[in-house]
Amino acid sequence: MFSFSIPLGKLVRRVTRLRGGGSAFPGLVVEKIDPGFMQRTLSTLPHGVAVVSGTNGKTTTTKMVVELLESQGLKVFTNRTGSNFTRGVAAALLGEVDWRGRLDADIAVLELDEAHAVHFVNRVPPRYSLLLNVLRDQLDRFGEIDKTAQLLQQIADKTTGTVVLNREDPRVARIAETLRGPDVRYFGLDDSLLGTFPSDDELRAGPGSPAPATVPQRQTADVVLRRVGADDADFEYDGATVTTSMKLRGVYNIFNAAAALVLARSICGSGAATADHTALLNALSKVAPAFGRGESLVVDGLPLDLVLVKNPSGFRLGLKSFPSGGYATMIAINDNYADGRDMSWLWDVDFDSLRKDGVDQVSGSRAYDMALRLQYDDVAVRAVNTEIAPALAAFIAGAKDKPKRVFCTYTAMLAIRRELSKITTVEVVS
Repeated sequence: MFSFSIPLGKLVRRVTRLRGGGSAFPGLVVEKIDPGFMQRTLSTLPHGVAVVSGTNGKTTTTKMVVELLESQGLKVFTNRTGSNFTRGVAAALLGEVDWRGRLDADIAVLELDEAHAVHFVNRVPPRYSLLLNVLRDQLDRFGEIDKTAQLLQQIADKTTGTVVLNREDPRVARIAETLRGPDVRYFGLDDSLLGTFPSDDELRAGPGSPAPATVPQRQTADVVLRRVGADDADFEYDGATVTTSMKLRGVYNIFNAAAALVLARSICGSGAATADHTALLNALSKVAPAFGRGESLVVDGLPLDLVLVKNPSGFRLGLKSFPSGGYATMIAINDNYADGRDMSWLWDVDFDSLRKDGVDQVSGSRAYDMALRLQYDDVAVRAVNTEIAPALAAFIAGAKDKPKRVFCTYTAMLAIRRELSKITTVEVVS
């Protein structure tokens, strides 16, 4: 079965790519005909499997971990297409294994959707897991927020080596209380930055709000983010504070860099004799944002930043990551399955920072919901168009002399990125 499934899977992958089909379909095919394919292939890796999961930041954090490990000389397999279901992992494997099913890698670092990660770890127990956060996101898919925390708990339970947890998220930090087997390590924030990352309960605080999650005793973190500058950051580990330049923008990305450092150091060894810390920091300073996630492009000689937003915390942090004035702003909100169908979370975001300059364009299938939300915060909206392509064209044409930022949900981001790829004057900032 194994000798048959690999050639067939590779054939399906080639045909699918030629026809412009989805990246995960070949994985679905190979899962059906050879259910043991992933486990058999990944079990041969010397350093095993590391899983990255959580509500926000999986894609960029996974990219950081991969580049940090490669700086240490490790060959890393990862699901680079961003398809974070089990079939996406299987499809990515088909592209990397030889015709006999052998994978030339030392470790796999995989971004996995919270629910599908549970299916994956039941088949392939990871040696490492990194659990980033638990925030309200696509509750129409996952149910209440505590259900998402339970999914992450199951990932941790299946981890055989080291679990890395967010010290500042009470639902994530509390996972450690029930773990008996794996080693537990933490990433955390300086006290001065805590207000920048409110928990889900803090975001909803007010009359009639549910009781907050029990906050466990704050643990010592292996890596602490001490300061975020315009293009650099301070991290503390091993009793010292180091400063490194950063290509990544947004305090949320820099906090996830602390998480990536903990996981990379756990895999390579945190002692001076086992990890090249100069190489780690050098690699971290060069990491560019993942596709569409804080990605910076240049259009007609001026920057255009794409900021993915999909829940209240992510939108709030995205707004904080840019100066309040001087930018032309577009917001594109879709409610397709991949975005989550319930957009009521927009009412939990404070848009006051946009009041001075207003919003030039609002687009997407839920454009009028977004425009109404902005109206309640007295934010002027200059144009509303549910069709993203003409809205983006009008936005670029109407703000030729300004840097631009586009806040968008996932499928809106894909549509915008597709339209930008057609413009000859667009450059991607590496």
